Amino acid sequence: MASFRVLMRMFCAAAETAAAPVPVGRWERLKNSKAGVFCRSLASDYKEACREFAVGAWERPFKASAYGVLLGGALTCFYTKPDQSSFEAALLDRSNQLGLLSPWIRNATSDGHVQSLVKLRNEGRLRHVGLGLLSLVYRADYDPAASLYEAQCSNLSVPWRELPQRILDVGFVSFWWILDYKMKDYDVNVEEFKHLPEHMQLTSPPSVQEVEKSERLHEESWLPPKVEEEETETKTVDRREERVGLESQTEEEQTPV
Repeated sequence: MASFRVLMRMFCAAAETAAAPVPVGRWERLKNSKAGVFCRSLASDYKEACREFAVGAWERPFKASAYGVLLGGALTCFYTKPDQSSFEAALLDRSNQLGLLSPWIRNATSDGHVQSLVKLRNEGRLRHVGLGLLSLVYRADYDPAASLYEAQCSNLSVPWRELPQRILDVGFVSFWWILDYKMKDYDVNVEEFKHLPEHMQLTSPPSVQEVEKSERLHEESWLPPKVEEEETETKTVDRREERVGLESQTEEEQTPV
């Protein structure tokens, strides 16, 4: 009887030991949590998307190349988009270029455009807005630091539908296109030639032969003068004159009276 009780206790202890839960580590608890399940499912979705992208690019290389070029071009335009400080620097640079010229030879279009932009900048009325791939510079009615009621009231601000008429420049791929276009031939005053005939107002670009001739003449102008050859020629001419004079004198002496 006692042996039976001992066997029963042994079986109960073994059953309790088998039914006892196994201790779980932190990593297992983290993987089985809601956040772990969500991250695993998200990683699985991204893995499947990358696999499908690789298979699609392998099957249609031209389409994948076109998408890659478009994406790369969009990223390049986004990262090379000029900001407001670059516009102010370009404006001051163009203003200095015009300031180095005499008022008589400045292009009226370039000078008027730059002067109007400088005036708006000094008045604090230039505004800059970024639109993802490009930037816009437009004019406002008031300086934001002005304490006027019209300048501070949001209900009296400029509506967006008037923005196209207020645009002053467009920044794209590190260039301000309208400012660069206005500065074309900034050192040519067209008003000086308006009184000339029509066939003289237009000039054609020089040909290749004319350019080569001008470059050759310019290079020759920097060469040192050949003084030795000129002195040698002068001495030769003097000797010839002396010889001719002696010969004529000898003939006169030998001529009988």
